[in-house]
Amino acid sequence: MMTFEDLSTQLQQALGDAEVSVLDRTGTMDHFTVKVISNAFEGKNLLDRHRMIYQALDAPMKDGRIHALEIQAKTRNEAQGG
Repeated sequence: MMTFEDLSTQLQQALGDAEVSVLDRTGTMDHFTVKVISNAFEGKNLLDRHRMIYQALDAPMKDGRIHALEIQAKTRNEAQGG
């Protein structure tokens, strides 16, 4: 089972400056919505941003600790409405 802290830690390690918020969508701790704000997304399209997140969470995705993942990925500027 993945905890919110585990998810956040893995994403922060992979993306450096990431601000991460996690929501358990079903109460089963394997269907998550993650919102990630990071300057590492600067100049990346949506598909590349999602790939970066999936790469950071590769192990828990493969071993089934994460069954479903909904992603919101923004730069700091985008998150501030810029």
